[in-house]
Amino acid sequence: MSLDLVERIANAVLYEGYILYPYRPSSVKNRRRFNFGVLVPPAYAAAQTGAESSVMRTECLVCGNSGTMLDVRVRFLRVIAESEQQSWQSAIEREVCLAERSLGDLAAHGFEERFCFRASEGPNVQGAITVTVQSVEESLFRLAAEVANSTAWDGAPDIRRDEILPYSMAAAHTVLAVREGQFVSLLDPADRWREAAGACRNVGTWPVLAGEPGECGYMLSSPIILYDYPQIAPESPGDLFDVTEIDEILTLRIMTLTDEEKAEVRSSDERARRILERTESLPPEHFMKLHGALRGLRPAGDAR
Repeated sequence: MSLDLVERIANAVLYEGYILYPYRPSSVKNRRRFNFGVLVPPAYAAAQTGAESSVMRTECLVCGNSGTMLDVRVRFLRVIAESEQQSWQSAIEREVCLAERSLGDLAAHGFEERFCFRASEGPNVQGAITVTVQSVEESLFRLAAEVANSTAWDGAPDIRRDEILPYSMAAAHTVLAVREGQFVSLLDPADRWREAAGACRNVGTWPVLAGEPGECGYMLSSPIILYDYPQIAPESPGDLFDVTEIDEILTLRIMTLTDEEKAEVRSSDERARRILERTESLPPEHFMKLHGALRGLRPAGDAR
C-alpha cells in the first residue's frame, strides 16, 4: 500500500504543469510548458550561464547499518518534438531503476549507472545516475544521488526553449527506498541528527518522506517543494495537472468551456481529452464530494 501511495504522488510530480487550464494549446498559460525539474544538455546549460541546469543532486540521511539495502529509481518525461503532423509537444514516461545495493557496498565503492533512451525521430537522451554513501556516525549514513543529463548538443545558445526540450529530461525526480533501515526527515529531524541534516546539500530538488504517515522507508526527491508525507485527496476524481488550483474550481471551470474550446482540447492532447471526458461524465454526488471534507476533528479546547 505504501508503494502505491508513493507512486501516486510521484506521478503527480511527473505531470505537474504538463498542461494547464483551459487545457488548450492556444492559451497563453500553455505557451511555456515543462517548468519543473528540467535537466538540459550540459553544453546548453553552460551557454545559459546558470539559467538552466544539467544536474540535480539529492542528499539525505539514512539510519541503518552496512547491510541496509537501498533501491533508487529516477523518473522523467521525454519530450517529443513538434512535427508537421503534430504541433503540440507530447511526452513519454521514462524510468531508470538501479539494482538494489547495500549501504556498505555503496560506501566502499559508490555506483554509477549510464543510460540512453533512443528515439526513432529526434535526439537520443543520455544521462547518468551516481550514488555515493558516507558514514556520518554509528548507524547514520549520508546518501547522495546525482542525476545528470549528458546528451550531446551543439546548437545555437539562443534557440527557443521548446527546441531544447527534446534533448532534455523534464520533471525529473528520484524515488528512494530502504530495507532494514529508515530515512531521516530533513524537515523535522530528531535533535541528535539536526546538525547532520542541516549539512545535506540538495540542488534542484528536495527529498521528503513519502508513503503512510509515520513510515520512514521511502523518500521522494521532488523538484516541487513538498512537505513530508504528501497526500492526494481521496475526493479528487483524477489528474488535473494543476495542483495550485482546487479540484472543485477547476472542474466547474472546465464545464464552462465553449463547444469550440472543447473541440480544441479533444484534438490537441490525449491526456487533456481524458480530463474533459471525465469531467463531463462526473455524477452529481461526486461534485458534492469536491465541495469539501472535514478531517482531523478534535474536541473543543484541545490545543494539541
